Amino acid sequence: MKSQGFGASLAVKKAIAAGRKAGFWLDILKYLAVAILAGVVTLAAVNVTPEPRAIRTIVPHRFDAADPQFVRSMSSYSQGQMFERNAVRTLVNGDEIFPAMLQAIGAAQASVDMETYIYWSGSVGYAFATALAAKAREGVEVRVLVDWLGSLPFDEKLIHIMTGAGVRFQRYRPIYWYTLDRVNNRTHRKLLIVDGRVAFTGGVGIADNWLGNARNPNEWRDTHYQIQGPSVAAFQAAFAENWLETVGETLQGEMFYPPPEPAGALGAQLILSSQPNGSEDMELMMLAAIAAAKDHLRIGMAYFVPDEIALQQILDARKRGVIVDVIVPNWLTDVPIVRKGSRYFWGQLLEAGVRIYEFQPTMYHPKLLIVDDVWASFGSANLDERSLRLNDEATLNVYGRDFAQTQIDLFNEDLKRSRQISLAEWQARPMSEKVTDWLASRLHTQL
Repeated sequence: MKSQGFGASLAVKKAIAAGRKAGFWLDILKYLAVAILAGVVTLAAVNVTPEPRAIRTIVPHRFDAADPQFVRSMSSYSQGQMFERNAVRTLVNGDEIFPAMLQAIGAAQASVDMETYIYWSGSVGYAFATALAAKAREGVEVRVLVDWLGSLPFDEKLIHIMTGAGVRFQRYRPIYWYTLDRVNNRTHRKLLIVDGRVAFTGGVGIADNWLGNARNPNEWRDTHYQIQGPSVAAFQAAFAENWLETVGETLQGEMFYPPPEPAGALGAQLILSSQPNGSEDMELMMLAAIAAAKDHLRIGMAYFVPDEIALQQILDARKRGVIVDVIVPNWLTDVPIVRKGSRYFWGQLLEAGVRIYEFQPTMYHPKLLIVDDVWASFGSANLDERSLRLNDEATLNVYGRDFAQTQIDLFNEDLKRSRQISLAEWQARPMSEKVTDWLASRLHTQL
């Protein structure tokens, strides 16, 4: 009986010890879960919290865009060198854009460098992959840099087509444990540079969404630009900046920076934004451009969510009597939450007399700013906080009345296919839409 009692006591003791041990590991797991949750929350906070603002007030109106002081000032405080004697060709929609880009790649003799946010699977992705691979087989140095997030819908077979032929293919800022604090900082630049002499930029990604001529919802409306002349060196340097960060390779020599040759009569200036430093350059450039408007400001944006300062900058232009026209996407937008967040802020603009239009046939994807009839800006940057404070972007400013007029003509053609939104219509939105618009607007730092 004693042995049985001892055995029972020992079993109880073992059970208690096992329970304590289990409790110990359960506590460890609880602490670990709390630590992981705290880490996730901390990383989320780091990524969604914008850097402190360097720009706290609007840019005052000192001179008009036609004034030589505007050119000098823009060159100084946006850190974008002014290049003279450039030529810029406007390419409208996929029917013009993709053939021009592929033709330039096919004519490459020394180097092809491409950086893009979107590279998706499909016929366009395949056409570019095979064209780039063909040049690599010929001995041309080909580098492709795609954003890790923007290129997620990407068939690995396309990568193998390129890398198998010798293309240097890299993803920009892939996700590792030591890069989690920068997961929200992407490259949104759209750059193609061939032989250091021809560059392309604009709003187009490498995807079938941009095929066609904006005739229906399956053919997005967009504009891209082909640039020749001394300013191409700035495009090459922009690519080299992100390539260096990704690969650690420095691009130098005449293969990338040949002696500059005049190609036209346009002054041009490439403005870059990048994280963690340099994002204020793009924002300051846009605010200063709006501040320089005298007669007419035209804004065509795929994603139009101005922060409070940009909003006040536009309203200040209206107070001076500047006509302001804005074209944005309608419900066919690819990011509905951005449209909702944008729409919440329209009341102040409409009340001030800003004319807002929604493009009707398909998704509207350009990024265009025209000041009076002398200055135009285009590239990858939207008028929103994601472009101006989070993403790496590239935008080209072009000075010249003839070129500005071509952009005004294109803008007016888009107006013909757009529907104006009245203040009364905006005020008459159903309460459910007003609430969801307000909720979306709370995310403006991420839109």
